[in-house]
Amino acid sequence: MRRALAATAASAAVVLALGACSSGGGGGGADSRGDITIWLSNNETEIAWGTQMFEAWNAENPDEQITSQEIPAGSSSEEVIGAAITAGNAPCLIFNTAPVAVPQFEKQGGLVDLSSFEGGEQYIEDRTGDAAEQYQNADGEYFQMPWKSNPVMIFYNKDMFTAAGLDAENPSLATYDEFLATARTLVASGVAPNAILPAPTSEFFQSWFDFSPLYAAETGGDQLVEDGEATFNDEDGLAVAEFWATLYDEGLSGKETYQGDSFADGEAAMSIVGPWAVSVYQDAVNWGAVPVPTSEGTPAAETYTFSDAKNVGLFSACENQGTAWDVLKFATSEEQDGQLLELTGQMPLRDDLTTVYPEYFAANPAYEQFGDQAARTVEVPNVANSVAVWQAFRDAYSKSVIFGEGDIQTSLDDAAAEIDALVADE
Repeated sequence: MRRALAATAASAAVVLALGACSSGGGGGGADSRGDITIWLSNNETEIAWGTQMFEAWNAENPDEQITSQEIPAGSSSEEVIGAAITAGNAPCLIFNTAPVAVPQFEKQGGLVDLSSFEGGEQYIEDRTGDAAEQYQNADGEYFQMPWKSNPVMIFYNKDMFTAAGLDAENPSLATYDEFLATARTLVASGVAPNAILPAPTSEFFQSWFDFSPLYAAETGGDQLVEDGEATFNDEDGLAVAEFWATLYDEGLSGKETYQGDSFADGEAAMSIVGPWAVSVYQDAVNWGAVPVPTSEGTPAAETYTFSDAKNVGLFSACENQGTAWDVLKFATSEEQDGQLLELTGQMPLRDDLTTVYPEYFAANPAYEQFGDQAARTVEVPNVANSVAVWQAFRDAYSKSVIFGEGDIQTSLDDAAAEIDALVADE
């Protein structure tokens, strides 16, 4: 799933350009009913979930049928969705809407405010809990349904840890000092050329898998932009950046792009991944998982991380928005969220997840840590020019942290100033 984001970078300029356009089509009102079309991602397990979902709906609603298709091919789903908004032919619902793209789609006039439906705001907040607030726009409106997350954690190779003389069952990874000491041992022992190898490339989304999870953990749940201003150039942000800079400076994380899966291929002893990795690595790596580190070692039950969420948008071109809203509630019901968990291993953005589905986690203990972690996730800020915001951050981070050019605090301050201006530019 993280790899699917790679195509998104190619469409960043397209998404930004489309954001300046106005469209959205001429959809029906909140009471209009009839057949609808939905788009699903091309992920095999999500297609299986979507198929059983709409078959269940269609069996009970002969006059309001769902037709489903995969998101059409393109350089990225965000580009395809943006083009459909401009053309006025977007489907009613898309179950693969990246939160980072939502502000641009909203600016295009392509999305319906879910708060405008009777009981809409209450439904979202009852289902999602306190985390729902992260998905509001500046006016407190919901132009996206929080749907599912892939909270990222540290995967580590138990066999490599054992070979390096480390405790594979209780690894010393909770604090920055512990993590760095463990990383040095791993590389010095020769078990892997890299202790951990996040992508050192410049795509805007790459910071979601190095800086962002650790900043969320270090701050106890802060976003990189809050109340219209950047937060990351504070003491916590500097601590996170200097931690990563040490890994690069000491050669514990490589600065060259690895063409492949560094964790599966044994090029790195650790990786930052979400629950999708359980099925990917189950037959390839003898792995364990722990929360991301903090400077002082935050207890696991209190540690935050990046959500890596995908949500659902209801699009303004939809002719039968009343049906679409009912389908959206059906698809995010307790029963269907349970099916999503069972079929995909991804975490529904639902309050008290492990309490609601205890049987699933008892039967699938490999996912239990992720289920618990899903209660403490941080989303990308819902702000104007969101892709440009993240690109500004990544450019500064890459230069100073990964490649060691210039002062880190100065680079964070400069990026914060640039981002403040981007956020203010509606």
